Amino acid sequence: MLQIRNLTASYGPVTALAGVTLHVREGEIVALIGANGAGKTTLLNAIAGLVRREGEITFTGRSLMTVAPEELVSLGVALVPEGRQLFAPLSVADHLLLGAYCRHRRVPAREIAADRERIFQLFPRLQERLEQPAGTMSGGEQQMLAIARALMARPRLLLLDEPSLGLAPLVVEAIMTTLARLRKQGLTVLLVEQNARAALKIADRAYVLETGRIILSGAARDLLADRQVTRAYLGRDYKEFTDGR
Repeated sequence: MLQIRNLTASYGPVTALAGVTLHVREGEIVALIGANGAGKTTLLNAIAGLVRREGEITFTGRSLMTVAPEELVSLGVALVPEGRQLFAPLSVADHLLLGAYCRHRRVPAREIAADRERIFQLFPRLQERLEQPAGTMSGGEQQMLAIARALMARPRLLLLDEPSLGLAPLVVEAIMTTLARLRKQGLTVLLVEQNARAALKIADRAYVLETGRIILSGAARDLLADRQVTRAYLGRDYKEFTDGR
C-alpha cells in the first residue's frame, strides 16, 4: 500500500532522514521505533508533505511527492500528529464533524452519522463527552478524540505519531488494543512510537530508525527477542524478565 524509497528530508542544513526505504502492506500494523531525534516524526511529516523531501513515496501506486498536504486525506491517508493538536474550544462533536469534512459533498449525511456511531463503539467515552470542549478533557480522552477525528475521514492508511506520549499505562494499553481491533477491521497503520514494547506487541513488522537511517527491520516478534533492540529500546532487563515468566 505504501512504498518509500531513498527518502531524504532536512531542516535547513540539518539532515533528518538519509535514504530511508520501507514499505507497508495493506492490512498491516507497521511500527517505527527509535530514540528521540531519530527522525520518526519527520518521516510521517514527509509522507504528509509537511517537510521538504526528496526520494519516492507512493500510496496504492500513486506518487505522493507532488500531492499537497490538504489533498492527502481525500486520497485515503490520515495523520494523527504528535501531541494530538486538537482545537481546545471545539467540542467532541465538532472534532468528529471536522474529521469528515472531505466527505460531506461526496457521501450522504446518514453515512457520516453511521461512522460516528462506530466511533462510539470504539471509544464509548467520547459519546459521554460529546458536547465537552476538547481542551478540558484528560490526555487519554484527547488521544482517543485525535484518533477518532482521523477515522472519520475513512482512511485506508492511518499515520499515527506517538499515541502513548504522556499517558498512563492502562490508557496506553486500551489505545493499543483499539489499534489491533482496527487492523482486524481492515485498517492499515504506520505507527511511530517511542514505547517500543507496546508498539511491537501489536505490530506485524517493525523498522528501527537511528539518526535518520533504518538500521534494523523484521517481524515485530523477532525484534522483541533481539538483544540489540531490547537493550537499546526495551530496557536491559526486559528479555530476562520475559524469559522468566
